[in-house]
Amino acid sequence: MGTVLDSHFLALTAIVTVGYQLLFFIVTALLRFDKVTDFAGGTNFVIIAILTLALKGAWHFRQIVLTVLVVIWGLRLGLFLLMRIVQWGEDRRFDNMRNNLGKLAVFWIFQAAWVWTVSLPVTVVNASDRNPSIEARDIIGWVMWLVGICVEAAADQQKLMFKNNPSNRGKWCDAGLWKYSRHPNYFGEVSSFNSFIYDIYQYSFGGRSLLHQPQFCQIQNGFIFGPIFLTLLLLFLSGIPLLEKSSADKRYGRLEEYRIYKNETSPLIPLPPVVYGALPAWFKVAFLLELPLYNPGPSGDPVS
Repeated sequence: MGTVLDSHFLALTAIVTVGYQLLFFIVTALLRFDKVTDFAGGTNFVIIAILTLALKGAWHFRQIVLTVLVVIWGLRLGLFLLMRIVQWGEDRRFDNMRNNLGKLAVFWIFQAAWVWTVSLPVTVVNASDRNPSIEARDIIGWVMWLVGICVEAAADQQKLMFKNNPSNRGKWCDAGLWKYSRHPNYFGEVSSFNSFIYDIYQYSFGGRSLLHQPQFCQIQNGFIFGPIFLTLLLLFLSGIPLLEKSSADKRYGRLEEYRIYKNETSPLIPLPPVVYGALPAWFKVAFLLELPLYNPGPSGDPVS
């Protein structure tokens, strides 16, 4: 089918994503059952990766590897979050949405856009006819992904075990990797998906153009927006800011022990507390992402 597939792949994955998310939106809206939300997101990545690989009909090693990486990541994330929400009960994100169909629809539209955008790297690679030889930079990218997903999985499991321990009721998680980062699971997720930026960008620009038709030149430069979009989402919108403000700070913000933990613990990049706590505030903001929106005062305004 050749490179003519490129635009067809993009349209097909968009249709499949919208249809899949619409199905779960209907279930959520009619039954008010929001436990499947994250499962729908994670497994959607798996469907897109397998679908684009299967439709190509002939695959090279890199396409298979990247598809397998996405399948492992999507299944682990989707199944873990499903198991967690079944144990913990209702998803608090939907407390203000369950009786508001409009807000619920916006959430699912956004999730569909998120899945399709973040899936762009594997979609475009699976649509390509290129098959350059495997080089050291490919191995580096795959190792980066492996480290990232191991960190993410370990952090998720450590927090789940911490929360399930009755003796930890009313405490914030500071066990394992959470001693070195306030959000080590997000660090792992950002690391694993941004390894695609490194690996796939090198793949597309290491030789001739990934997409041969002139009308697709912008796609070649734009498909790395997926992992970047995921990173920005976690850093500035629904990830760290939401959890810091609505969860940790709201519950523990007036406790001196928590304020010490927060001051000595990196928001994302794991570092020993003794090192992070000794760094000047400007350095934390400039190089370690200790952004003002992660540190609201009692009134909700950022503090220095």
